[in-house]
Amino acid sequence: MPATHARRTSGQAAQAWLLLLPALVLLAAFTYWPIAGSLWHSVHLQAPGVPPAFAGVEQFHALMDDPVFRQAVRNNLWYALVTVPVSVVLALAMALWVNQRYAGRGLLRLAFFTPTVLPMVAAANVWLFFYAPDIGLLNRLLAGVGIAGRNWLGDTDTALPALMVVTIWKEAGFFMIFYLAALQSISTEQLDAARLEAPSAWYRLRHVVLPLLAPTTLFVVVNALINAFKLIDHLFVLTRGGPNNASTLLLYYLYEIAFRFQDASYAGALTVVLLVLLALCSGLQFWLTRNRIHYR
Repeated sequence: MPATHARRTSGQAAQAWLLLLPALVLLAAFTYWPIAGSLWHSVHLQAPGVPPAFAGVEQFHALMDDPVFRQAVRNNLWYALVTVPVSVVLALAMALWVNQRYAGRGLLRLAFFTPTVLPMVAAANVWLFFYAPDIGLLNRLLAGVGIAGRNWLGDTDTALPALMVVTIWKEAGFFMIFYLAALQSISTEQLDAARLEAPSAWYRLRHVVLPLLAPTTLFVVVNALINAFKLIDHLFVLTRGGPNNASTLLLYYLYEIAFRFQDASYAGALTVVLLVLLALCSGLQFWLTRNRIHYR
């Protein structure tokens, strides 16, 4: 009997590993192996026709001395500091709005979510028409009220904010769906008890609804932060990092180093720095919110 039980257990374990095998192969091929490759490239120097040579942290020292890299880091930090909180607050506001009962609620939900389903390149082309200096819709509206337009994507002062607007427009509707699902999962008994205790809608939102939405908020903020550091599609269509690297972000700079300049070693070091930066930001968010999030 024990031998039969042991054979059954080993058979179940083998079946479980066989079921996991396709996912493990995909993870190894497209996640773990590229990560290992980036780590290897980051500490080796490569040149055509020359065997790779170990370089230690030389590539990382070169990154610290690279003015374009420092500019990309500053741009990305500003980009994240603006787009993440604005997208999250706007998504919450839209979810609270469309969660109420009134005529036309479905159409309003569709309008808020429509930018999310548009391909990123198509959405960027739409905004390219808005931002065009001569025939753009934005400058025409300004001209209608007597205000001179400007080259939104060709000015170092407005190129990065113009990208931020596109990202907020694109992502707020996506995050709204998560907030809407979380709002609909709150029990009516809790909301009714809150109405009895506090007639003020603002008080209920601050002390009842928002604490219940804390797990969703953490999920949304972490995803918004990751998205802020992996933007590349809009840059191809709108600015290509210009003018004068005013809108260059880290992932776009990584793409240029790896595929335009064919420098795998430098790109590997930049990849490691980007991954470490994302891990630190996400870890800091979890640490700051560890005592404020309660799962039901």
